[in-house]
Amino acid sequence: MPTAAAAPIIRCVQKLVLYETRAHVYTQQEVRELLGRLDLGNRTKIGQKGSSGLSRAVSAFGVVGFVRFLEGYYIVLITKRRKMADIGGHAIYKIEDTNMIYIPNDTVRITHPDEARYLRIFQNVDLSSNFYFSYSYDLSHSLQYNLTILRMPLEILKTETIQTRQESFDIFEDEGLTAQGGSGVFGICSEPYKKYVWNGQLLDIVKNTVHHDWLLYVIHGFCGQSKLLIYGRPVHVTLIARRSSKFAGTRFLKRGANSEGDVANEVETEQILCDASVMSFSAGSYSSYVQVRGSVPLYWSQDISTMMPKPPITLDQADPFAHIAALHFDQMLQRFGSPIIILNLVKEREKRKHERILSEELVGAVTYLNQFLPPEHAIVYIPWDMAKYTKSKLCNVLDRLNVIAESVVKKTGFFVNRPDSYCSILRPDEKWNELGGFVVPTGRLQTGVLRTNCVDCLDRTNTAQFMVGKCALAYQLYSLGLIDKPNLQFDTDAVRLFEELYEDHGDTLSLQYGGSQLVHRVKTYRKIAPWTQHSKDIMQTLSRYYSNAFSDADRQDSINLFLGVFQPAEGKPHLWELPTDFYLHHKNTMSLSQTRRSYTYWWTRGVLNHLPLPYDEVTCTENRRKLIVKKFHKYEEEIDIHNEFFRPYELSSFDDTFCLAMTNSIRDFMPKNVGIDPSPFTVRKPDETGKSVVGNKSNREETVLQRKTAASAPPPPSEEAVSSSSEDDSGTDKEDEGAVSQRSTPVKMTDTGDNIKITENIVQSMKDMYGINLSDVPSEDDLTIYTRFVQLGQNQHKQDKNNQQLCSKHRLDGVINLIHISSFSQDNIYEVQPPKVDKKSIDIFHAHIQAGRGTMQPLVKEDILMYREYIRNRYM
Repeated sequence: MPTAAAAPIIRCVQKLVLYETRAHVYTQQEVRELLGRLDLGNRTKIGQKGSSGLSRAVSAFGVVGFVRFLEGYYIVLITKRRKMADIGGHAIYKIEDTNMIYIPNDTVRITHPDEARYLRIFQNVDLSSNFYFSYSYDLSHSLQYNLTILRMPLEILKTETIQTRQESFDIFEDEGLTAQGGSGVFGICSEPYKKYVWNGQLLDIVKNTVHHDWLLYVIHGFCGQSKLLIYGRPVHVTLIARRSSKFAGTRFLKRGANSEGDVANEVETEQILCDASVMSFSAGSYSSYVQVRGSVPLYWSQDISTMMPKPPITLDQADPFAHIAALHFDQMLQRFGSPIIILNLVKEREKRKHERILSEELVGAVTYLNQFLPPEHAIVYIPWDMAKYTKSKLCNVLDRLNVIAESVVKKTGFFVNRPDSYCSILRPDEKWNELGGFVVPTGRLQTGVLRTNCVDCLDRTNTAQFMVGKCALAYQLYSLGLIDKPNLQFDTDAVRLFEELYEDHGDTLSLQYGGSQLVHRVKTYRKIAPWTQHSKDIMQTLSRYYSNAFSDADRQDSINLFLGVFQPAEGKPHLWELPTDFYLHHKNTMSLSQTRRSYTYWWTRGVLNHLPLPYDEVTCTENRRKLIVKKFHKYEEEIDIHNEFFRPYELSSFDDTFCLAMTNSIRDFMPKNVGIDPSPFTVRKPDETGKSVVGNKSNREETVLQRKTAASAPPPPSEEAVSSSSEDDSGTDKEDEGAVSQRSTPVKMTDTGDNIKITENIVQSMKDMYGINLSDVPSEDDLTIYTRFVQLGQNQHKQDKNNQQLCSKHRLDGVINLIHISSFSQDNIYEVQPPKVDKKSIDIFHAHIQAGRGTMQPLVKEDILMYREYIRNRYM
């Protein structure tokens, strides 16, 4: 079935100016008049210049939404933005500053005594802290979803196409310019995924009345991008975290799940890898991997009134049929497909039963739900007491996590928008052949997702997600043909860059939910953290405790007001008068549901029919209703990604356009030693960074050091089958005693005065130097190939008789004759003959000369149409 040339629809309302006038009601005709006329008509006296009736209030980059408390409406505008990432030419911006403006004029305002307090509570949600938006890329969906809808079959797009420019005014519409040439492009825009949109409630009042270009959806979480340079080839590594707006809140005030299956601290993390040398979704190479974190999907909470560092865990309601867990996993099956893999990191063995309460209840819920699912789509449960293994001296935590990560990635696969490389067919890899997911002619799709949780879903969860992401990153690099084996070692520039991204990601999410940065990091579990890190960990723990005890309640009220969970009204108790917000987040406590879900068929109808594919990405009638499909002329600005990225009609800077301040693997991570191996996959010494310079070693010694360090890095651990039973918690550490650490051992260099040892380090075997053992005498076939290679480098236009004799002597009659690719018939170091120029090119050149002298050629019809097309695309 043929596919269409589709492109994302770009929102054209990207800059706006808000003007404020005196109280007056304008008709539609008056709105279209010039601002000068409005200014003149609103002055107190005609001709008076001192008091203008029209004042410029603010310039903005978008509308966050509209909110009303007890008086009139406020408009929330984005006044400052900063470009954070670029995906296929589509810019992702971070909100730097906002402005709230009261819409009604002061002359008609009726004041309320509690309005100012609600305004302060609303503004406690700092929109300049980790809120992101894009004019052309849907941040609420994954890259796999966004690129899947762009590859919909042509027949479906034709049936879903709606008329474009319904309310626009086109001065060339009568001439039918858009129909000329027949080169139409389909533009596609999808409804956002409401769970990850944070200003959905603020836009609801205008969603059905204004043009789609005015709706700018904002997500909350994290967005970071770094540049990985592989011998000069730029590869962008992007990390996007989407925090759920359902059951959102702070650490101890939001635990477990609500009545609709939405869990606390739910974050979807997506790592995107793209070849930055090609800026196109259709021609570029893109890959992504998605994983999720979230609280245990049960009715549970912790009482913080006791002022204890670890309040006791309480199960609030009995749920024998796992109703809440069923709602939660039903959402995941629709969005991610199967299998759903749960990695539970809570403690299994405790002197006093604390975290184990959640494990026991979760095991029962998963066991109950699995008995109704087909075995091939069952939920996979992996319990692993990470805290116990961290305390063990015989076990390396990251080695065990690496084994789990390999098993998970093999089951879920990952997304890539191109078929397998030919090199992977020539040199097949065992791990690649065992990879799961769903293979399509255009690439691979990720089916299923890993769901990681501990109690807080902060420190342990972030480290586990980093290890899974590191494993997936190796497969992504291999799928794009950037490495020869899907393996990545620690202490390489690539992994250091990725680790820094994940630590920023973990710190940001931890601040949003827990009130402090991460306490335990990847270096902590690798046991290479400096001794000063322990004091920092103590300070972060105290900061988290203070935030949870004294400021979380105010932050929770702000979130409830911002998300519309609580809406002020006259005659209704105020937000600060409520003893609890339990009834606001659990809708079944306010009204009984008219329909009751089945306890056995607990999934949504139609989901199982398409597994392992996610139901949201299947081409069905329900999903097609969520799409907006329009047909555009190929030059229209709504689908012109070139103009959107480069902004040829605006004064822009290189720093903003190309993100020159982005973290760079060569500038920030590669050591600055002369003669260093520039590959980002070479293992470095643990203390080597982009700022370290070791000057007491010669260049040759440094090169030897890099090779020896790379050779001394241990291979990845052998593949193990990670079962869904709790075999890791049997109490024995036998399987972990023999685990080999992935950390590279630094090579100790000898003193420069010890000539004998230096010689031993420098003189190496062929195997160490080149990776293969070279034979003493090349074979006759190898000599023939080498001679042909020499012949290719010689000038084929000036072959002398000696070369011909040499060819006949070695019987090389099949030497390749090079064919001219130059436009010059003679093009070498001895002579150059210019090419012949056709008459059309000569005429264009003469017309250019005449124009410089003041003699203009008359315009033809094609020139007029081209100029009108330019004016229409630029100003209409």
